[in-house]
Amino acid sequence: MPDNRRFLLLRRPDGEPVREDFELVTEPTPELGEGQFLIRNHYASLDPAMRGWMDPGGNYMPPIPLGDPVRASTIGMVEESRAEGFEKGQWVMGLNALEDYSIGVAGGFTQPIDPSAVPSVTNYLSIFGAVGMTAYFGFLEVCEPKEGETVLVSGAAGAVGSLVGQLAKIHGCRAVGIAGGPDKCAKLTEKYGFDAAIDYKGKDEAALTKAIAEAAPDGVDVIFENVGGEILDAGLMNLNLYARVGLCGLISEYNSKPRGARNLWRLIVNRASIRGLLVADYVERFGEGAAKMGEWAAAGRLYSEEHIDEGLENAFDSFMRLFAGSNQGKMILKIA
Repeated sequence: MPDNRRFLLLRRPDGEPVREDFELVTEPTPELGEGQFLIRNHYASLDPAMRGWMDPGGNYMPPIPLGDPVRASTIGMVEESRAEGFEKGQWVMGLNALEDYSIGVAGGFTQPIDPSAVPSVTNYLSIFGAVGMTAYFGFLEVCEPKEGETVLVSGAAGAVGSLVGQLAKIHGCRAVGIAGGPDKCAKLTEKYGFDAAIDYKGKDEAALTKAIAEAAPDGVDVIFENVGGEILDAGLMNLNLYARVGLCGLISEYNSKPRGARNLWRLIVNRASIRGLLVADYVERFGEGAAKMGEWAAAGRLYSEEHIDEGLENAFDSFMRLFAGSNQGKMILKIA
């Protein structure tokens, strides 16, 4: 069996992760047992949720055990199989780890995929994967948009947020995005079709509240929240009656003690609702979502950008791009 490079979690990060929290090691690849198959990982998805999996308490998934490779969704090819339904040379996608080789189990989280059905096999980690399905079901099912409404998206230049803004336009809404820096804000309006873009950098909560009011003078009907903190509080100050807040992520608080939302009282005043969303709730409907996203993409109404870094040895730097905001689109690591 080949040697296997693995990106291990050595200790729980205290605040922002540092290199010393991880180690890249080379180990023998385990022999296959009956019902197992060996996956050569080619691409791995790097997502903010991975930071939560590193904490001791876990969240919707158990914490990554210390000494284990960092958990990640991967796309790879079957190298060897002792499992029915999985053959050598077959492309697969599943929840595996940042490592060269993973062991899959028949009936587990890894399933076959068809690379000929998409423009690029990496699209299974972006527009046709969990990212795209988070945007599709999170926006349409959780936020329940109506034509003519104003939708505010935080983290709008990110993988999920950029798709949500485009879905808002497809469904006849006005889309306002919040992003960091003039380049990303320009991309929101010029590439993704947002009606307005707000640069959060250099703005405190009061300034953000004012900027949102100026960009959405008729108020906000839907917030698709990816960031939290002051950005969420500023959005809450601009809610309309019966507005809906879809809580997708709180990336501003993942590396620090949670600040918490301070303007939740606006939900009472405006009889608004806030609801968390988790894409795992919609796994059985992924086919439905992927078909619609593919239809809009083929018609030129939906654009998805991917940022692909190369090399397992660069896993830490690539992961930290998510928190620095230096990635341009869905963050993917090319392993092989």
